[in-house]
Amino acid sequence: MPERARQFLAFDFGTKRVGVASGNTLLCLAQPLGTVTAQGEARFEALGRLIRQWQPEALVVGVPFHPDGAEHENTRRARRFARQLHGRFGLPVHEVDERYTTTEALAAGARDADAAAACLILEQYLREATRETPP
Repeated sequence: MPERARQFLAFDFGTKRVGVASGNTLLCLAQPLGTVTAQGEARFEALGRLIRQWQPEALVVGVPFHPDGAEHENTRRARRFARQLHGRFGLPVHEVDERYTTTEALAAGARDADAAAACLILEQYLREATRETPP
């Protein structure tokens, strides 16, 4: 019996903006949902509305690193954001190395680079997750 499609929301975290994308394991593709520019509690309220609307099984957060793989301040901020999402919404949160996703989104001509980067993050996660799941 084929496994049912699992729904995910992904986030390209930034201190000023959070790009959001949705996707599932059926097609292993993501679609941009937009960018949340709210700060503080309003940010989590906006994300909560998206989570209630899309009802994902899990969340995916892009975590940036230096080109050599070293952590930096935004690495720690993104991981804190991931922990906050888990604590507030009680969903599993998966972290994905998101080096160069915004650059790749801009190079592809994305109008909303943050949401496009969230798509790239989610598609990377979906490729890796389906590779790990036996048929």
